[in-house]
Amino acid sequence: MAHLIKEIGRFQEFLQKQGLKLTGERTALLREIFSTHYHFEADELLFKMKEKGAKISRATVYRTLELLVKSGMVRRVHLGEDHYHYEHVTGNSHHDHLICTTCGGVIEFNDPILEERQHEICAKKKFTPTFHNLQILGVCDSCTKKGEQPDAPDRVQMIQTASLRLRK
Repeated sequence: MAHLIKEIGRFQEFLQKQGLKLTGERTALLREIFSTHYHFEADELLFKMKEKGAKISRATVYRTLELLVKSGMVRRVHLGEDHYHYEHVTGNSHHDHLICTTCGGVIEFNDPILEERQHEICAKKKFTPTFHNLQILGVCDSCTKKGEQPDAPDRVQMIQTASLRLRK
């Protein structure tokens, strides 16, 4: 609970700098987002809010997500589908993703050696990185054990088919 109060305060400070106010709807969205521990879609968030009886519009959800992304409190993640997913950011929580193209599962990982190697490559090429997003597509252990394989080798088709099963 203390963590959530801190995040609400952080967002309120960001909004004030933008000349905006922390409304009840924005606070409710923030509470929902920071109690979610998986990659979520904007429309899914709207559905969950309405399910809980919140009177909130689709426009408010999308605008608030954009503000949260701009503030650095939420990260927009493209998991190969034709839309974005979101995840809340806490501290130095950079991570990359393993995406199962059969079941749609997403496994987060962080590898300090891989991160250092990326910095070395950027330095060697005299390139200043501002952000990176590493995604490795494949088949998870559970699907491999079941003998499941992607329906098609086409990356987009595989992920779109699997997107229905993304939530774990």
